[in-house]
Amino acid sequence: MKKTKIDHYTDKEALDFHSHKKPGKIEISSSKNMTTKRDLALAYSPGVAAPVRAISNNPDAAFDYTSKGNLVAVISNGSAILGMGNLGALASKPVMEGKAVLFKRFADIDSIDLEIDSAEPNEIINSIKNFAPSFGGINLEDIAAPDCFIIEEKLREILDIPVFHDDQHGTAIITTAALINALDISKKKIDKIKIVVNGAGASAMACTNLFKKNGVPQKNITMIDRKGVIFRGRENLNQWKSSHAIETKNRTLNDAIQGADVFLGLSAKGTLTKDMVKKMNKNPIIFACANPDPEITPEEVEEVRNDAIIATGRSDYPNQVNNLIGFPYIFRGALDVRSKTINEEMKVAAAHAIATLAREDVPDEVVAAMGGERPHYGKNYIIPSTFDPRLISVIPVAVAKAAMDTGVARKKIEDFDVYKDQLKQRLDPTVTIMQGVHNHIKKKQKKVVFADGEDENTLKAAIAFKNSGFGIPIIIAKEEIIKKKLKEIGYSENFNIKIINSKNKVLREKYVKFLFNKLQRKEGLLERDCDKMIRNDRVIWASCMVECGDADAMVTGNTRRYSSSLKKISKVVDPRPGEIMFGLNMVVNKGKTVFIADTTVHEYPSSKQLAEIAKSSARVVRLFGFDPKIAFLSHSTFGTPLTSRTKHIRDAVEILKEMKVDFKFDGDMQPDVALNEEYKELYPFSDIVGKANVLIMPGQHSAAISYKIMKTLGGAKVIGPLLIGLGRAIEIAPLRSSTSDILNLASVAAYSSGVINYGKIN
Repeated sequence: MKKTKIDHYTDKEALDFHSHKKPGKIEISSSKNMTTKRDLALAYSPGVAAPVRAISNNPDAAFDYTSKGNLVAVISNGSAILGMGNLGALASKPVMEGKAVLFKRFADIDSIDLEIDSAEPNEIINSIKNFAPSFGGINLEDIAAPDCFIIEEKLREILDIPVFHDDQHGTAIITTAALINALDISKKKIDKIKIVVNGAGASAMACTNLFKKNGVPQKNITMIDRKGVIFRGRENLNQWKSSHAIETKNRTLNDAIQGADVFLGLSAKGTLTKDMVKKMNKNPIIFACANPDPEITPEEVEEVRNDAIIATGRSDYPNQVNNLIGFPYIFRGALDVRSKTINEEMKVAAAHAIATLAREDVPDEVVAAMGGERPHYGKNYIIPSTFDPRLISVIPVAVAKAAMDTGVARKKIEDFDVYKDQLKQRLDPTVTIMQGVHNHIKKKQKKVVFADGEDENTLKAAIAFKNSGFGIPIIIAKEEIIKKKLKEIGYSENFNIKIINSKNKVLREKYVKFLFNKLQRKEGLLERDCDKMIRNDRVIWASCMVECGDADAMVTGNTRRYSSSLKKISKVVDPRPGEIMFGLNMVVNKGKTVFIADTTVHEYPSSKQLAEIAKSSARVVRLFGFDPKIAFLSHSTFGTPLTSRTKHIRDAVEILKEMKVDFKFDGDMQPDVALNEEYKELYPFSDIVGKANVLIMPGQHSAAISYKIMKTLGGAKVIGPLLIGLGRAIEIAPLRSSTSDILNLASVAAYSSGVINYGKIN
């Protein structure tokens, strides 16, 4: 079984991430404009009285007039934090904030984390009961057994909103989906198989219950805890364990595993041995889900069996049992029908939806998200990828239907095709783009030069690039300065990144010769002039490394103006043949992505240049998995008002029409017409259906001003500017770029070096 490289991060990196700018990972923002006195009057007094009265008369109106219907409380007492144990309520807060981020990132669900400082189940129950009316759902997390059973069972009885302990049911749903497909592949019947469950905690119990719900007879499941097999007549069993006790003479895992079809491990490293695997039935199914280290590794299984289907809880092996595949989308479906609970039928529906999705042909956007690999249903692909964008349009539908069919839904969905489209719109494509980029570059391991290695943020980005397994960083710097800088920022000197500078005589002579041959006639330079440039300018040196094949890609900037860096790079590297050079920014704001061009190169592009920029932009955004819809922006809309600049834009549109391109475009138009579908009703003749995702600006000034305002005031995430049309994979970071910004540009540069043929236009 092929093992992929797993990401590694230092404690310093993790702490810096959590403390940067605003401490923590979540914040609250207003969903309505709060700019005028009237806005405030509607939001609070006296306008707020109207929804208050409406809710008083009909409690369900809270779903219509408050955030309740899209709000989940993520709750823990910190008694079982990940694999670290009982560290207390406050220590669990980073994990719960992380859970809230995942809800938003994958299902567009708002979450608030609440840490309850109590070890008493009744106290926790009462606390949740009292604040539950504020929420549309309750997600319990990292609560130790058996308290988690008591708390969840009681809350499900007394509350009329979904209560879901993800450690139990999320694991159970994903594992059941994996089991359904593994049985299909191995040609085994669910009512005939023999299952051994090693572990008797919350997740093991939930998995076992859902297996039974899907057709596995109770007598065919043997559960094992630290004391051995749970059998009828064993003393001191609690009510939850006793419900899984069976008549059997087996007393140990070694006994029970004989002839077993399925092993489910939710226990500890090394508990399943190779000798035990040998005893299992033909085509065994092994789910070794202990984290971080499984009960047995796939490599160990393959040493003794070649007919096994293997899953683990780890991302560096195929078939990862990851709750992220389930819980955001299960809650999404439950919230959208205002469900009173998440019942067994909804869990079963979710499991079958996940299983079915894995059997379908994988579309191109999933391939992109998975780094260029196209998985096929089989032994090494029984569960969809966590980054499969189809999850949000599949699982919520199944869950919502099950809720409606079982009578726990307060609201009906009338048209599920419309609902699927609405779900797709909740997930911004960008969330999978960078993951796809990272997956791709991890496999290629390109050499990327960080030209400004002595800059703190650049140095941190190079370290993160290496630690994340993205490729091989090379920093241009003086070694003694780097050692001092590493000490200042709290990193170990032994970070094992190649440092290079002009002291390297062999490379220096090589680059001087190359540069002299290139520039002697072009700029009238002498060889000593080229030698001086090579010795004194890191951007020139790094550009030569890429142009001469000693590195695959490069990132610079951050310490100087963009135009200065571009001027130096252009001395060494020519534009890509037949293509215009320009800057393209990817801007992500409120779950939507737009690309803006030209942000860096042409102050006032001609109509011909605007058409070429649009054509190249379409090619680039397709590399990132977007279907380009291009709007030529102006102060006018379709000729009103008609000015010389309006005509300039309209001419660009006409030129692009003559090129007979295969993407949608239109203009001239104002930004609100391009980005707001409501305006499309006024212009039904427009060739752009829906919102534009590529904005061609009339000039560099308007482009740069727009994205920087969005970034500074609107809180948008900006990737770029990406330098398009240069003859090598080189990116320039703007002044004062963060570590994350530089890392993103380095990743894009590494990606570009692998997917773009720099000899000709794709």
